[in-house]
Amino acid sequence: MRFRPPQLPQARKDGYIYTRNTNPTVHAFEEKVRLLEGAEASTSFSTGMAAISNTLFTLLSPGNRVVSLKDTYGGTSKIFMEFLPRFQVQVTLCDTTDHEAIEATMPEGCQLLYLESPTNPTLKVIDLARLAAAGRKVGAIVVVDNTFATPINQSPLDLGAHLVIHSATKFLGGHADALGGVVCGAEDLVERIFHFGEINGASLDPMAAYLLLRGMKTLHLRIRQQNESALKIARYLEKHPFV
Repeated sequence: MRFRPPQLPQARKDGYIYTRNTNPTVHAFEEKVRLLEGAEASTSFSTGMAAISNTLFTLLSPGNRVVSLKDTYGGTSKIFMEFLPRFQVQVTLCDTTDHEAIEATMPEGCQLLYLESPTNPTLKVIDLARLAAAGRKVGAIVVVDNTFATPINQSPLDLGAHLVIHSATKFLGGHADALGGVVCGAEDLVERIFHFGEINGASLDPMAAYLLLRGMKTLHLRIRQQNESALKIARYLEKHPFV
């Protein structure tokens, strides 16, 4: 669902009043991704990085600590290394595939565990279920960037995540002609992220939402073919004498 702002006393009716807050085409895109991810709620943004940054700045406060990976997407890493420390948020980046190190550092304090698998662009894969369980054990909010896997190949919410993020610019859209981002997951968390986003203004443009909806009609076909092609290439290279 898309969260609508509380009605002010002078408001005369509910509905789509102002597109920065709510829009029917944008809502249709959010609902489609929500259903694909099996989430309680979803909200969208103008880009994938807008979805990531709004999520982080909504859920983290000065004095908090976030634990993540060294191989996250470049823009995400920039937020971790440059921007969050300016707001007195402590960031610990662990070797991406060292699950033991990630688990060992969380009991020292962790309000948010941010994961990405496969990573962009290094394509490293981590055990999301194992790390999500460890994050929940210490009371952390577990966020997973599912952009590269897509809902066709992976369901982070079923593996223990509280929130899942997509840069819809990539596989969801599929045509390289629209920017967008989306966050899905627990309703109470998504409602907070939506409110932060609507006030700070990184709203998804309705035309971009339309283009993303068009692209998602072929998502399952594109991902299926990409999976088959990648497996054939991998099997060929595995047997090649020069590899």
